[in-house]
Amino acid sequence: MEHDRQVPRPPELTAVDRPSPSFPAVLLFLPLSLLGGFFPAFSLSANLYVLVLGATLLIAGLSSRLPRRQGASELPPGVVWWLLPVGLLIVVEAITYALGSTHDYPTLSLLADPLLDDYLMRSLGYFGWLTVFWGLVRR
Repeated sequence: MEHDRQVPRPPELTAVDRPSPSFPAVLLFLPLSLLGGFFPAFSLSANLYVLVLGATLLIAGLSSRLPRRQGASELPPGVVWWLLPVGLLIVVEAITYALGSTHDYPTLSLLADPLLDDYLMRSLGYFGWLTVFWGLVRR
């Protein structure tokens, strides 16, 4: 007598309506941002650290092991007022970078140098970048 038993398949991870708690991720981001604060601003070691962390978060966020958050089906009407200044900053940064950053027309990264000289500000910058990037990758 043969028994046709079907092995139950694990449910596939799909987008969830309610976001899962990201508190463990925030606890992980705290030491990573404190470590990143030790690197000098815009140095080779800081750039490599950002690339490695970004690639790791991208791979972890796009894997099917973690549940994804439900994204918005359409953009709200007020999003244009947020994208307009961001677009202007990108255009200004590209133009000043293409023309060469001088004291008369500095790039935004050159303007951020005095802020990023402090360890605490660099660590806060890393923490903000990690949490925002993680939230975007999981959608």
